[in-house]
Amino acid sequence: MAKRSKFIAIWLNKCPRCREGDMFETGSFSFSKPFEMLQGCEKCGQTYYPEPGFYFGSMFISYIITSFFSLAVVGFAMLVLDWSVEAAFGVLIGILAICYVWFFRLARSVWINVTIKYDPEAIDKNMGKGFDNS
Repeated sequence: MAKRSKFIAIWLNKCPRCREGDMFETGSFSFSKPFEMLQGCEKCGQTYYPEPGFYFGSMFISYIITSFFSLAVVGFAMLVLDWSVEAAFGVLIGILAICYVWFFRLARSVWINVTIKYDPEAIDKNMGKGFDNS
């Protein structure tokens, strides 16, 4: 498989080391198990919990992503669509309620991708023995 870019791997919630394995049990907009993260990559064996409290920093990433997204939505609604403040914030609250799980996952994906280096030979080095998530 051709090398997947870091941006695409983050966007699709893929393993930071091999960029092929999934990080979460369900799809991006699944509400059945929204916060259930796998213990490790089923392709290369990379653990997704390198240390206790590892994802504390993703909280700040989530805040930054949500803030800029909120500014963009409200600014667009008020300046381009000429909506009132109340209407713009009402739509924003609805969008954020729907996208909360996705923002949570995106922040975790960004955080782990910042700390773990990509290894194009990770799957071969692990000889196909992935992480046992059972």
